[in-house]
Formats: sequence, structure tokens, C-alpha cells
Amino acid sequence: MSTTNISVESFQTSRKFYDDIHYPRGISRSGDYSLKEVSLLENHGVAFLELSNGKRTPSNDVEIQFLKVCQGDLLPTTAEEKTWVKYKTKTLTPKQFHTLFGRNKVEVDPDTDTEPEDLDDD
Repeated sequence: MSTTNISVESFQTSRKFYDDIHYPRGISRSGDYSLKEVSLLENHGVAFLELSNGKRTPSNDVEIQFLKVCQGDLLPTTAEEKTWVKYKTKTLTPKQFHTLFGRNKVEVDPDTDTEPEDLDDD
């Protein structure tokens, strides 16, 4: 059974998945996911979310295994499981912000000489 057939038989939902809090411009525009991952999240993300939150009971073995992965009992093996784990990791982990400027202002003592010393004077 291929990954495509698993997706068709499992994780059925009647609406698309959107996350306006973490991805206000859309999951596909974020650059965090491949096209396949975006498709899985948008088409089955509602089912993934409901299964992981306990609002939906698993209907087959694939969804039972997915639930075990969400609970941390198994490592992700299918594309659906890996995509959901990646999504949860990206949304729960605080984003790193790097800057070239520090928070503290460097104070210069006006009494010290700020001119560089010339080491070539002989």
C-alpha cells in the first residue's frame, strides 16, 4: 500500500487546514515545508489535529499508529506522521531571532584614548 492510498483511506475531512496564528500568509508561503508536506497538511491537517487532540477516534490501523506517534510511543515512519511531527515541532518551538546588535549599549570612557596605536613607529 503506497502513501497516497493511505492518505485516501485515512484522515478523511471535509475542510482544509489553516493555521492563521503561526502561518498568517499560509502554510505554502512559509518556506518551512515541501510541496508534498503542504498538500498533506492542507488536505488532512484537520484530521491530524483532531486525532492528536483526542477530539476524533481513530477509525483504522493507520490512524491508530498515527495516534501512537502523537503520544510519543512510536517514531514517525509514514509521510503523514513525519509531516505532522515536523509541523508540531515548528509551531511549538520558539523562533530564533538573530541580530548583529546587542541589547546593551557599549559605553566609551571619554578619558581614554580612542585612537589606534601606530605599531610601525621605529
